[in-house]
Amino acid sequence: MSDQPKSRCRLPAVVLSFALLAAVGCGTQRAVDNEQWGSEEKTVIKFSHVVAENTPKGLAARRFADLVRVKSKGRIEVEVFPNGQLVGDDEEIQALLDGRVQLIAPSTGKLAELFPPWQIFDLPYAFPDQESVVQAMEGPIGQTLFRTLQRRGLRGLVMWDNGWKQMTSSRRPLVNPGDFAGQRFRVQPSQVLIEQFKALGAAGVPVAFDQTFRALETGLVDGQENTPSNIYWKKFHEVQRYMTVSNHGYLGYTIITNALFWENLPEDVRLILTEALAETTTWVRVNAGRLNQQDLDRIKMGRIEIHIQTEEERAAWKAALRPVYDYFSREVDSQLMHAVRELERKQEP
Repeated sequence: MSDQPKSRCRLPAVVLSFALLAAVGCGTQRAVDNEQWGSEEKTVIKFSHVVAENTPKGLAARRFADLVRVKSKGRIEVEVFPNGQLVGDDEEIQALLDGRVQLIAPSTGKLAELFPPWQIFDLPYAFPDQESVVQAMEGPIGQTLFRTLQRRGLRGLVMWDNGWKQMTSSRRPLVNPGDFAGQRFRVQPSQVLIEQFKALGAAGVPVAFDQTFRALETGLVDGQENTPSNIYWKKFHEVQRYMTVSNHGYLGYTIITNALFWENLPEDVRLILTEALAETTTWVRVNAGRLNQQDLDRIKMGRIEIHIQTEEERAAWKAALRPVYDYFSREVDSQLMHAVRELERKQEP
């Protein structure tokens, strides 16, 4: 697949009462006076995501929209479409390029399909704690990953947290690496995740997030990995018998826009959006862990059997999963692999 987006003769749709972005040609646009933004002009931005409204991402998206409305005194409206209401998991990047939406928030694992370096966030046990995740998102690793998006006309704005992933299965408790043998697990379209389950003797089956419940319910897959918030609000625990609190991987999201759309926004609009995104990012970093713990407590009240991974079991899983790092080292440049090794060294006693 080419790294270049298809040529388009229109920009993403922004609704402005006085046609602020009028007269768009194929690759050309009239100059916009960014200093004059009258009260009668209104910008409408469609923000699509695929998770439930009460998850960390769902709540953050709504908080972001509220902040934008307040900061702009109603001149900018962010319309949030949760649960894949507007576009599904498999089509949101194309919808962004087509102009059907202006903001999306895919998981880092979803991006791995088109941008292999993003698989760094899928590596099992790569991050010892929340602080190391933030350092990866906001430091050289995050900057490197954002640059990969530019090749397809995309612009990464910020990264939002969800939390640590847990394992579930309908067939047997997942305590030792051998317990995975012969099972099929839903994964995001990340080869690292496929290699993860392969190393455990299982098969990773790519399934869109909004189709995962059905895949679990019908037995297309035996299990899946996700955060407690996604497991609870999508009711995965209702069609699974066993859950292991393993904290083996981290799930985060990237807020992405169409680069051309962003560049053609008035400067003061970009400033408001940037400020609201920064404030929302701070909020989600503070509250994501609390929300996931709250949902884990709710899951415990159900019928699913929950096992808390011990340090000995964690060591056994890590040893079994070492081949995943060998795979990743062949897929990315040496500089990014060095950053991964630095994360690993932080975990050494």
